[in-house]
Amino acid sequence: MAGQSRKWMILVATIWIQAFTGTNFDFSAYSSDLKSVLGISQLQLNYLATASDLGKVFGWSSGLALIYMPLWVVLFMAAFMGFFSYGLQWLVIRNVISLPYILVFLLCLLAGCSICWFNTVCFVLCIRNFPASRALALSLTVSFNGVSAALYTLAGNAINSSSSSLYLLLNALVPLITSLAALIPILRQPSLDPLPPDGVKRDSINFLILNFIAVFTGVYLLLFGSNSSAGPTARLFFGGALFLLAFPLFIPGIIYARDWFRRTIHSSFRLEGSGFILIDVDDLELHKELLSREASSHENGHLLSENNGSRHSISRQKSAESDGFCETVIGKDKLAMLGEEHSAKLLVRRLDFWLYYIAYFCGGTIGLVYSNNLGQIAQSLGQSSSTTTLLTLYSSFSFFGRLLSAAPDYIRAKMYFARTGWLAIALLPTPVALCLLAVSGKSMALHAGTALIGLSSGFIFAAAVSITSELFGPNSVGVNHNILITNIPIGSLVYGLLAAIVYDANVRPNAKGISTDSVVCMGRQCYFLTFLWWGCLSVLGLVCSVLLFLRTRPAYDRFERSRLTQLY
Repeated sequence: MAGQSRKWMILVATIWIQAFTGTNFDFSAYSSDLKSVLGISQLQLNYLATASDLGKVFGWSSGLALIYMPLWVVLFMAAFMGFFSYGLQWLVIRNVISLPYILVFLLCLLAGCSICWFNTVCFVLCIRNFPASRALALSLTVSFNGVSAALYTLAGNAINSSSSSLYLLLNALVPLITSLAALIPILRQPSLDPLPPDGVKRDSINFLILNFIAVFTGVYLLLFGSNSSAGPTARLFFGGALFLLAFPLFIPGIIYARDWFRRTIHSSFRLEGSGFILIDVDDLELHKELLSREASSHENGHLLSENNGSRHSISRQKSAESDGFCETVIGKDKLAMLGEEHSAKLLVRRLDFWLYYIAYFCGGTIGLVYSNNLGQIAQSLGQSSSTTTLLTLYSSFSFFGRLLSAAPDYIRAKMYFARTGWLAIALLPTPVALCLLAVSGKSMALHAGTALIGLSSGFIFAAAVSITSELFGPNSVGVNHNILITNIPIGSLVYGLLAAIVYDANVRPNAKGISTDSVVCMGRQCYFLTFLWWGCLSVLGLVCSVLLFLRTRPAYDRFERSRLTQLY
């Protein structure tokens, strides 16, 4: 029981780390001041935002570090990288020191790398301590990364609501303090034996409770995170947020009360015929059984054989004779089953991977770049005072989107739908939001568009790990997912460059608000063409996600039929 309690303490520590290390999401809160202090153009500011995302390219270094160093050492290396990079930027924006642009660029790059290192530590902690339910553990903890901006907004209002440079100081100090708080549970990490079936079921209850707490936390931050109150009221709101983050520490008591929950709540979800099962022991070995079994005949009549000695079985349809382009795209080289391991070399030859890559590139990545430009978007529409409100709105809805990414696992028995289909649905709000932003410059349109983009991108960020694992193999997910997210720095550069060119092209020399150090664009025209281009590209991403769903649906259906056969 002590080991079980400790593993939940580690999960809470992971939630804390994720909640306070999404420091790239509050870039918009201080970007305008940073632009003014450095005396740079919008294009150069875009490069700084890109540098933070470019840090993800070096995410592999954290995995290499874990091979040679203890996990807690890697955690503190990440914390000190963030402390050094954000701390120096704070000194720059406060005019304490002066650094050339290239050094500030490298500091942003280091800050982005530190976030990847934090994420790697959290992923490893979840996988080690929740091997039977790692998908739920990862989904829950990754969700809290989306509330970082809202938490930092509350903290900034509680300390000094008029200082945007305060965000950089908080970015430097808070992750380091959080790492110190998480150190004790990480050092006392238990050696856990495989859980019995009833233990797996008890874990499902705990995850259900934690998700309820997470939803309540998200609603709280949405309601009070954007509040512009200062002084005692702001401190009260921030204290409430910290209490909600600490509330899961009561999970050991929930473990001891498991019998009551099993008799009341859990039993109501396990009614005969309902099949509500968050985790099932039989499902844990299903991938292995599928991989060792000769695949059944494909719809096109081709059979897959195990005698070729290859684990990379590929379903091939008969050559299309006047079937048309769509039939060829949907039917060519489809996945035979889920969970097949793909090497990096095989991965990049997969049409499914490139459809997935483009869907992510034209969906979630656009949402991330939008959040980076949120400060300038609000400023151009004359709503600079609403920047923190918009940042909190994006953060809160990104959090809800991440939580919703676990919906397929919760309603699986009630309504089964391929996870790639959920991805396509999640992409829908982005083109709708960008169209709304293009046709209207009103405050309500800006708030609604920001919420929709946050919801969509949050779902994609959280669901991507599970989709990569299902389509291209759970054992290769570390390498394959890092290949997938190379689209983020590329998209950050391309989309940000587009936005910056349009922004700078619409600056009027005699416009009100121009400064001597850097140009400021005012009016709807500053981002009108950007929203149109982003909207068109998001439609392309939506089309690719639909094609991916149509191609992978048979594999998902076969997987589900096999799972149900194993259960019943």
